[in-house]
Amino acid sequence: MVDEKQLISKITWRLMPFLGLLYLVAYIDRQNVSFAKLQMVDALGMSEYAYGLGASLFFIGYFIFEVPSNLMLDRFGASRWFARILISWGIVTTLLAYTQNATMFYILRFLLGACEAGFFPGVLYLLTLWFPSIYRGKMVGLFMIFSAFANAVGAPLGGTLLDLNGLYNIAGWQWVFIATGVPAIILGVVTIFYLSDHPAQAHFLTDEEKRWLQDRLASENAGMDKNADSGFKALVDPRVLLMALCYIAFPLAAYGLSYWLPTIVKSFGVGNTENGFLNIIPWLLVAVSLYVVPAMAAKAKSKTSYIVIPAFVGAVSLLLSALIPDHRLQFAFLSVAAAGIFAGQPVFWSLPSRFLRGAGAAAGLAAINSVGNLGGFIAQNVVPWIKDVTGSTIAPMFFLAGCLAIGGLLVFVVEQQISRRERITREREIGAAAASPKI
Repeated sequence: MVDEKQLISKITWRLMPFLGLLYLVAYIDRQNVSFAKLQMVDALGMSEYAYGLGASLFFIGYFIFEVPSNLMLDRFGASRWFARILISWGIVTTLLAYTQNATMFYILRFLLGACEAGFFPGVLYLLTLWFPSIYRGKMVGLFMIFSAFANAVGAPLGGTLLDLNGLYNIAGWQWVFIATGVPAIILGVVTIFYLSDHPAQAHFLTDEEKRWLQDRLASENAGMDKNADSGFKALVDPRVLLMALCYIAFPLAAYGLSYWLPTIVKSFGVGNTENGFLNIIPWLLVAVSLYVVPAMAAKAKSKTSYIVIPAFVGAVSLLLSALIPDHRLQFAFLSVAAAGIFAGQPVFWSLPSRFLRGAGAAAGLAAINSVGNLGGFIAQNVVPWIKDVTGSTIAPMFFLAGCLAIGGLLVFVVEQQISRRERITREREIGAAAASPKI
C-alpha cells in the first residue's frame, strides 16, 4: 500500500531543491544586468534607454525559441535538454564580461534569451509528469521561491562584485558576469547525472510507487478534452492565447521592478554594497508570500482570488511608492509590491494543467510563458524611457501599477473561459454516455 503523502514528500525532496537551485542560477544570470548597469553604462558609453534596449533583447530570443525548446525537451528528456540549456547560457553569460561595445551587448543578450528559452516552462511541464494536480500549485510556489532567493543572493553579490572593480585588472561589472556564468556550466554537467526524465526511470521510487503515480496521473488526464495532448492545437487554443495575454502583466511588473530597484535605491544616496544588502529585504518578503499564498490556495475550492488579490495589493503598493516622497516608505511599499507581484503566479500556473497534458502541456506552457515574458521586454524599454522623459527614478512605478491591475482583472476572464470549456466537456461526456447502447 502506497502512502501518498510519503511518496509526494520523497519526490519533492528529490526534485525541488535541485530544480530550485537551477532556477536560482538562471534568475541571477538574467538579472545580473541590473547591477552591471551601474558601471557598464558609463564603460560602454551608453544611455539608460540604449542599455535597457540591450537588456530587453533577452526576451526576444526567449520568445522566439521558447516553444521549440520545450517541444525538444518533451522529445529528448529533461536531463539532457536542461543540461544543454544550462551549459549554453553559462557560456554566453561569461562572454558578456568581455563585451566591447553596444552591438556586442545586444547580440549576447539576444543569445542568452535563446539559450535559456524553455527552462521555466520546461520545469512546469516536468511537474505535470511527477505530481498530481492538487500538489502542482504548491510545487510551483516552492520552485519560484528560489527566484526570490536569487534576487536576495544576487543583490548583495552584485554589489560586492562591483566593488571588486580593478581586481586582476578586471572591472567590477565584468566580475558580475564571470561569477554568475561559471556556476551554470558546472550545474549543467551535474544535471545529466542527477535528473530523471520521468518517474518510470526514477531509481529512488519503488515499482509499486511508480505504478500508483502512473495510475493517478492517468486518471486525472482521462477527463480532459481529446485535443489536450496536441502540441499544435494547444498553440491556437483560445484559453492558451488568453492566458498568454493575461500573463504579460506579471513579468512586466516583476522585471520592471527587479531591473529598476537597484537604481531607485541608489538614488537614495547609498553605496553599491549597501544597495545590494537593502535589496535583500523585498525578496525575503517574496519568498514568504510564494510559500503562504499557494499553500492557502491548495485548500480553497476557488483559486481565482489567490491570483487577483496579490496582484491588486502589488498594484496599489507600486502606486503608493510613486506618490509618497519619503524614501523609507517608498522602499517599504516597493517591498510589499514585489511580494504581491509574485505571490499569485504559482496559482496562475496551476490553471493550464486543467486542460493540457503531454505535448499539449509542453507547447501550451511554453507559449504562455514566452508571450508573457515579452512583458520583460516592454518593461526594460519603457521603464528607462519614462525615467529619461520625466527625470524621476520612481515615476515608472505608475506604469507598472496600471499594467499589473489590468492583468489582475484579466484573470477573471481566464477563469470563466476555462470553467466554461470544462462544463462543455462534461456535458458532452454525459450525453455520449446516455446515448451509448445499454447492455
